[in-house]
Amino acid sequence: MHGLTMHISPRDHAQYGDKTPPMSQAEPCTMVIFGATGDLTKRKLFPALYQLAAEHLLAPRFAVLAVGREASITDEEFRTRMREALRESDEVKRVDEDVWKEFEKHIFFVGGDATDAAAYEGIKKKLDEIESECEPMTRNRFFYLAVPPSVFKPIVQLLSSSGLVPRIDDPNQRPWARVVVEKPFGRNLATAHELNQLVLSLFAEHQVYRIDHYLGKETVQNVLVLRFANSIFEPLWNRRWVSHVEITAAETVGVEARGKYYEEAGVVRDIIQNHLLQLLALTAMEPPASMTADAVRDEKVKVLRSIRWFSPETIPENAVRAQYTAGTMKGEAVPGYRDEPDVAKDSQTPTYAAIRFYVDNWRWKGVPFFVRSGKRMPKRVSEIVVHFQAPPHLMFGGNGAGRDLEPNVLVMRVQPNEGVSLNFAVKVPGAAVALTAAIEVTSVDLDFTYAEAFGEIVAPAYETLLLDVMIGEQTLFTRSDEVEAAWRLIDPLLDYWASHPANPMPTYPAGSWGPKEADALIEQMNGGWRKP
Repeated sequence: MHGLTMHISPRDHAQYGDKTPPMSQAEPCTMVIFGATGDLTKRKLFPALYQLAAEHLLAPRFAVLAVGREASITDEEFRTRMREALRESDEVKRVDEDVWKEFEKHIFFVGGDATDAAAYEGIKKKLDEIESECEPMTRNRFFYLAVPPSVFKPIVQLLSSSGLVPRIDDPNQRPWARVVVEKPFGRNLATAHELNQLVLSLFAEHQVYRIDHYLGKETVQNVLVLRFANSIFEPLWNRRWVSHVEITAAETVGVEARGKYYEEAGVVRDIIQNHLLQLLALTAMEPPASMTADAVRDEKVKVLRSIRWFSPETIPENAVRAQYTAGTMKGEAVPGYRDEPDVAKDSQTPTYAAIRFYVDNWRWKGVPFFVRSGKRMPKRVSEIVVHFQAPPHLMFGGNGAGRDLEPNVLVMRVQPNEGVSLNFAVKVPGAAVALTAAIEVTSVDLDFTYAEAFGEIVAPAYETLLLDVMIGEQTLFTRSDEVEAAWRLIDPLLDYWASHPANPMPTYPAGSWGPKEADALIEQMNGGWRKP
């Protein structure tokens, strides 16, 4: 397939150069991180905070209070650990020492068990020290739960009972207090509903930020712009012109040291219930009345509620599960899933799933949405692929040239190499021919990448999302009814697979694109899955 390149217009490049358009600076606030000595804090949160500091997007009176079980850690020692984390980070290209020296002055640590009420006195005392020179109305705080889901419940209860996060019904009230919760939010509909009831009995919805890092990625946000700001796409975005949609999240890594967690989660809970259903909702939603958080989330909920529910009779023909077996990745032999540490030898946990959804509404009736995710696949890639209907008749080439051309395909790449490409047909250059002779036709890609258009400045997802928490923007965060609507779709599938063990479990070699059963699911649609 041939490739063309799309360049940003000279007017826009002159405007932005190597910088993205300016973002809002955060309000003065203190970020409290529970689980501060964990992997998420080192790999994602502090690199994102450093980037915000380097871009002057943090308020001068911003501070971080890290909370961890290691009571002996001093402020200085924790700062040293975070500086080392930045050095090892893939998301920070270069650390400006002047920026770091100023930023580290605002980093503090306090030891304590976040599930123990006694720890909250120490947290309060440290916050009072940090905010001692602040005006009362600027003592805004948000509490980030970078902790296992099993301790969400006691922590939110203690945040409320300690008075650190009072219920605030007016979103304009100052100072504000917010709570950020990582996925997974529950492990099924019942637990998600129970957790929602608890959280909303303690806090107002506008105080709760359920974070899904996929929604912070540039291309995910660009889905709405691509659809609703371009008149060439929106008229075609329906059942008349779209054949089917593919949504893929492929990982090259295996479960490695996360076997215990993965045995409980599996690919559906880990990726599909949250990340990929969010991508589906953004792809299929109607135009919101306005670009406000609730208007956008209202439309996403409508999509999730329109997706056809599974029954025990329809699951086998619409969903495939599988596990990776031993194979080769980048020339090295890797073990199969059942040979990974902490994985049962007869495990039924899927590391791959492919599901066919139907959105039963006016726009999408009859259009299949194929969703797949798996570990140990050939490439790390996440993308949304819209396949348009084929022309009703291909008249080019008396000898059949051009008859096997693919229909037009629009690809929105979420990661890596964020961007958009459009596949279309062109005539191969050559001498003029009579109309009765063969005209050679081929497919080309018109390709746009953020890196080429704007330089290497695509903000990491957590940078965007943390800034949104600080400015009170909830569009990219999931609402309680949205979470429950997604679980309501997935529960029947998980229940069916739990009560109907696969015998044998479908498998795919590590380094391949999945099992043959998944190919059969989509083979009638233009020859199968797109190879990224």
